[in-house]
Amino acid sequence: MATRRLYYDDSYQRDFSAEVLSCEPELHGSTPAWGVVLDCTALYPTSGGQPHDLGKLGDANVLDARDDGEDVVHVVDRQLPLGSVAGCVDWARRFDHMQQHTGQHLLSAMFHERYGRPTVSFHLGVDVCTIDLRGPEPAEEVLEGAERAANQVISEDRPITVRYGTAEQFAELGVRKEVLRSGILRAIEIEGADLQPCGGTHVKSTAQIGIILVRRRTKMRQDWRVEFVCGRRAARVSRHDFQLLQRAGEELGCAPDDVPASAQRAIHERDANFKNARALLQRLAEADAAAALLSAEINENGVRVFARVFDEESELEYLSNFATQLAKSEKTVALLARSADGHVIFAQHPATGKDMKALLKQVLAQFAGKGGGTRDFARGKLNDGAQADKAVRLGARLVSAG
Repeated sequence: MATRRLYYDDSYQRDFSAEVLSCEPELHGSTPAWGVVLDCTALYPTSGGQPHDLGKLGDANVLDARDDGEDVVHVVDRQLPLGSVAGCVDWARRFDHMQQHTGQHLLSAMFHERYGRPTVSFHLGVDVCTIDLRGPEPAEEVLEGAERAANQVISEDRPITVRYGTAEQFAELGVRKEVLRSGILRAIEIEGADLQPCGGTHVKSTAQIGIILVRRRTKMRQDWRVEFVCGRRAARVSRHDFQLLQRAGEELGCAPDDVPASAQRAIHERDANFKNARALLQRLAEADAAAALLSAEINENGVRVFARVFDEESELEYLSNFATQLAKSEKTVALLARSADGHVIFAQHPATGKDMKALLKQVLAQFAGKGGGTRDFARGKLNDGAQADKAVRLGARLVSAG
């Protein structure tokens, strides 16, 4: 016998009585649980983009609800005896889902009717909801226009009713999305705005949606994903967004309305400072390399080897510039490392005749790490930065012996 779904006719029913037909052990994730089938239920199972309800069956907490053919399986945290049981729905969660789902129907209808953008999928998330629209990218004017049209219908407090009929009957009435299923179907009608087959839970009038807030769109394969929130979520998200804007204004020393312009100025200043810092690092590396070459030891093969380990205050970019400048001098090899994180840079003048990539490979065979490069410039990272000094000294010995 199929589970009779009480929410089909009354989404506002919170309490109900039912008969426990079966109760079988199963797992909820890795936690022991029981799957309960009732003769009827007011608890909605996950389907159609809408998450399942939560609630109670007797003393048991409902952890999940899922479709299993014609039955609804309620996953609970304790075993229930066969026979009568009282159930209740977590109303705060249910009503939130009703607001979001009905808001989605209305918003999708506005995108379709006014802008020719059909909805191909819907997801009701914990914090936000999304619909995927087929067609070209919806511009800001399209997003705002659909939002404004939907909120106009909300302000008119139009009734929302459940209708039953065949796919052919609904097609004659102008259903928004064609359905190929046979038999009697359930549809949700928003007066003068939308008719859509749906098995979900919905509010009784558009005013109960509260408000729809469209937030952003992102490319999703061939479609465009539009993020939105309705009702209490919209109020909560709007407050959160304003708090973020206000905090950003305080950090930038400006009014919330001036945050975009102030942020743009800060970005320009950051980019300019970054460019200046890079130029200074380059000039510092050139000066330090010139001084270092004066004191670098020349081995018996006539190769000048400069080996040094830097502390954590040294910028990695500086080390790279420093090694490059040292390697501009003939018969010079630079073996540099940073003890804080184990970064290693080996560089040479092309005429030196060594192979920095092979040298780094030899060093990493002794001290675990990863790296690579070319014959004249190689870089890597030791797993243990404390080994940087030993790694550099090994490299220097290998260069002198080669």
